[in-house]
Amino acid sequence: MKFFVDTADIDAIRDLAATGLLDGVTTNPSLVSKTGRDFFDVLKDICETVDGPVSAEVTATDYDGMITEAERLRKVADNIAVKVPLTRDGLKACKDLTEDGATVNVTLCFSPAQALLAAKAGASFISPFIGRHDDIAQDGMKLIEDIRVIYDNYDFDTEILVASVRHPLHVVQAAMIGADVCTVPPAVLAKLFDHPLTDKGLAAFLADWEKSGQKILG
Repeated sequence: MKFFVDTADIDAIRDLAATGLLDGVTTNPSLVSKTGRDFFDVLKDICETVDGPVSAEVTATDYDGMITEAERLRKVADNIAVKVPLTRDGLKACKDLTEDGATVNVTLCFSPAQALLAAKAGASFISPFIGRHDDIAQDGMKLIEDIRVIYDNYDFDTEILVASVRHPLHVVQAAMIGADVCTVPPAVLAKLFDHPLTDKGLAAFLADWEKSGQKILG
């Protein structure tokens, strides 16, 4: 499973990119606005830091506006993935952008039926929001399971990009289902490294080594 980070914080992105674990980045207008920086400067910095897809979302809601904004976004860098909403106009834009060679991430997916339509429109990525399903007492991971079955039934190329991830268990469950990508906030990604037994074991090893009086280096 690929790991994307869901943020526009360039320092966090650089830190995670240095681990070699980062395959891409997802942003949205809310995340970029939190930086207080120029939208296009932020995108340019991210695209220069990460080799993989960097999702940048259009703000227009009509087809013509989406296409116009997408043309501007695609000029930022070759690894920009244009992010469009799962609406009629969004899927129409997805189809035409994909046919023009763009990478397209269809976002705000909340049902298997919507995911099916996005795949038929040629989406590169579909972004189901699992955390928001959980917020209203629905099973977000069941949505991922259903989309996986549908896509496998018809060999769709669209990658399932699990979004609205709230905790490490979401990541593990997505991987077990066979999702292609999980986009994770930096804080959640950091938690994947942690386990109390790792910390306890390392402390014990270091204590034993200290007692031995030996050194690896001079």
